[in-house]
Amino acid sequence: MAHLIETMAYAGATPWHGLGNQLSQKQPIEIWQREAGMDWQILESPVHFKSDAIGHLGAIHSFPQQKVLYRSDSKAPLSVVSQRYHTVQPREVLEFYRDLTAVSGYELETAGVLKGGRKFWALARTGQNTALKGNDQVNGYLLLATSCDGTLATTATPTTVRVVCNNTLTISLNGSISAIKVPHSTRFDPQAVKKQLGIAVSQWDEFMYRMRGLAERKVQSHEAMGFFMNVLCDVAPNSKLPEVLPNERALRKVQGLYEGQGRGATLESAQGTAWGLLNAVTEYVDHERRARSTEYRMDSAWFGQGAVIKQRALDAALQLAA
Repeated sequence: MAHLIETMAYAGATPWHGLGNQLSQKQPIEIWQREAGMDWQILESPVHFKSDAIGHLGAIHSFPQQKVLYRSDSKAPLSVVSQRYHTVQPREVLEFYRDLTAVSGYELETAGVLKGGRKFWALARTGQNTALKGNDQVNGYLLLATSCDGTLATTATPTTVRVVCNNTLTISLNGSISAIKVPHSTRFDPQAVKKQLGIAVSQWDEFMYRMRGLAERKVQSHEAMGFFMNVLCDVAPNSKLPEVLPNERALRKVQGLYEGQGRGATLESAQGTAWGLLNAVTEYVDHERRARSTEYRMDSAWFGQGAVIKQRALDAALQLAA
């Protein structure tokens, strides 16, 4: 099967999907651009179409309201969008991190291209980190991703990664995700986004304070079942169980991860706690959930239905600990 991840580069440990070109630490942006397969441009062309006519090849007409986006290297088409659509180039995603890596202590860890160039991203470690009890290490990251087919606004997302299992979780407080989104109807202004991110990144301490609270909140077995039913099967806590459980396979898998099969499930911070419940769901979404490939699972975990499930799990865990 062709990989959804077309090209990718990484520094440090091999990513969980095992794909990509490995780089040594602190490589310049230009090296990242080449090795991550992001050294091409998105070009534009007016939309043309052919009208068939009897007796000759047909006439070529233009449709000025829309344009075709295509790759400069392979000439492969990427999408058809309106004339008002503002593209963000692959190199702009990496350039966003140039001053952050030079003066703010950020380190690029992965970057790459999804879906033939229709989506691309870069992920950098911010230098923030916290250890929950039992030396359960959580590191801070910043994910910048965009698309050129209308499926994703240019989005900067403060993210946590739990080291023991590589589970990823978007930083979210009071039900509000800290991501900064720039729709393609407006121009991407990296400096304006960084100003907004200054506030979002400063939420790290408060977010990890809440995560410590989850690690302290002991959970009874009936609470654990209610949590998983709520998050995965959309069955409200304390309500009557349906005769046929929706998503039963996922429910059993997540229960197993929580009860000791998950990476880090037996750490003091996670065993029998709300933090353990949350990480059982994030591990399932990031590593175990059924998908056409690991690449599709990654796309879902960061940008799609998987991200929605993880947010529901975070909200439900915080509610338990409230």
